[in-house]
Amino acid sequence: MPGPRSISPLVIAIAATASLILAGCGEKDDAVGPEARKVDLALDFQPNAVHAGALTAEEEGLDRRNGIDLEVRTPAASTDSLKLLAAGRADLSIVDIHDLGLARERGADIVGVGAIVQRPLAAVIARGNIRRPRDLEGKRVGVTGLPSDEAVLRAVVEADGGDYAKLRRRTIGFSAVPTLLARRVDAVVTFWNAEGVALRKRGVRTREFRVDEFGAPRYPELVLATTRETLRRDPELVRSTVAALADGTRAALDEPAAAVRRVVRASSSDEALVKAQFDAVAPAFEPPLELIRRALEGWARFDSRFGILRAAPRVEDAFELR
Repeated sequence: MPGPRSISPLVIAIAATASLILAGCGEKDDAVGPEARKVDLALDFQPNAVHAGALTAEEEGLDRRNGIDLEVRTPAASTDSLKLLAAGRADLSIVDIHDLGLARERGADIVGVGAIVQRPLAAVIARGNIRRPRDLEGKRVGVTGLPSDEAVLRAVVEADGGDYAKLRRRTIGFSAVPTLLARRVDAVVTFWNAEGVALRKRGVRTREFRVDEFGAPRYPELVLATTRETLRRDPELVRSTVAALADGTRAALDEPAAAVRRVVRASSSDEALVKAQFDAVAPAFEPPLELIRRALEGWARFDSRFGILRAAPRVEDAFELR
């Protein structure tokens, strides 16, 4: 989802779970021309505003203009995206960048080929009485249990001069909104573009401490990924898919109302909420799909420094830089 949170999977032992696959988002009305090659794209989560570019490319025929027939698939669980990719059941997937790094450490030769968003989506979102991150000392903070949550929380608090050891962390799974609404915690680690927007729409007064404003560099939270084998065997297919999603993202930014309606149809979500989430995340879409070396190098150092990864990966190995 980043949209909503993605779980870091153990992608080596995935063959037994690859059958959990995914109904498509919809059928296209026009016939597939002989030149259009089928591409299965697995989302990282249920359709939401961050997927507007992919949904637009599929629905508006921008895939065919690039010589492919894009099939956007919705996961049954947030682990499926990488599992399907590693099992050969998806050609490309949208994945959390931390999950890509973890998958590579565990032996999966997954390669990032495009940036869905150009900045981190993670944040510490606190009740309005928390004025700054270091005020969280002694307070209850909800985390999902993922390593990236602990890294984000530590980075944000320490960047403001706070003592991370003095926080009272509570594992709440993926229930940030109801947990904060019920006042069971004083803050949560979650996504500013999704749960953060939802909390404001519910009338909750919050303060938002985005990780790239407190301790982290700007890096692409969500990336388009494929396997090294697919990239070597069919680089043109990968390039065409990247181009189609870039075109879809530009079209979504040009016509946001239409993009919002596509997300609503794909997700059955509230249109006002989707619009607010799209408006929030839209600036992070640009430049569409471009991988920026310095941003990726900053991510690699951050994930290593804060213990998400054992060592900083070589950007040239983990991403296809053009």
